[in-house]
Amino acid sequence: MKKGEHAWRRVMAWAVHLLTASGAVVGGWCLVAIHRGDYRGAFFGMVLAGVIDAVDGPLARLARVKEVLPQFDGAKLDDIVDYLNYVVVPIVLIQAANLMPESVSIWIVPFPLLTSAYRFCHVSAKTPDHFFTGFPSYWNILAFYCYVGRSPLWFNAVFILFAAIMVLVPIRYIYPSRTRILRPLTIGLGILWSASLLILLWQLPDPSPSLVAWSLLYPIYYTALSFALHWRLPQEGARISSKA
Repeated sequence: MKKGEHAWRRVMAWAVHLLTASGAVVGGWCLVAIHRGDYRGAFFGMVLAGVIDAVDGPLARLARVKEVLPQFDGAKLDDIVDYLNYVVVPIVLIQAANLMPESVSIWIVPFPLLTSAYRFCHVSAKTPDHFFTGFPSYWNILAFYCYVGRSPLWFNAVFILFAAIMVLVPIRYIYPSRTRILRPLTIGLGILWSASLLILLWQLPDPSPSLVAWSLLYPIYYTALSFALHWRLPQEGARISSKA
């Protein structure tokens, strides 16, 4: 490899890591927005963080960052940023926006923080056949629906506690961009779903109840497909894991 080409590849690899790290900056902006009571702005920030998370992985593989910069652990950086944006930021918003009864929220908030921290650090958090193990800490999505759906506070509290428990239950959930089974359908529906979320964000503080209801079809599809594949392919997942 020529010296100039090697230098260019290093620049590209560092650029990908910088993109990943920028998600932490976005997470900081979200926390500031929450402190100011700008929940709409915080949700837009979470969307931006999700976009960064969606593109940095493919770019990292394209730039071969592990090969070019073996001394830098991009996976660890990604986990740190993801924990901030998918766990800390939405849980802080849930607490700040009073989306649970005040009498119990202080006791429930630690559960998602602790269970997600455990799962992020577990070696089986992502399986070799590209599944997440346990509820994938989509607290940003859960916080969004608690906010726009205007569901009863007690229901939010029960569901958040239930989801925190499901983080620890070793059910495999699909990785939308990498799980091969029905991937085109999953990605296509995911794009439509993302568009509906952006419309709902734009409509705040008065989102369309019917659009909220229709948008729930994708999370239902995602969960149903994950459960179906978990019970349909248990031996395949175990076999691949045993070879890792």
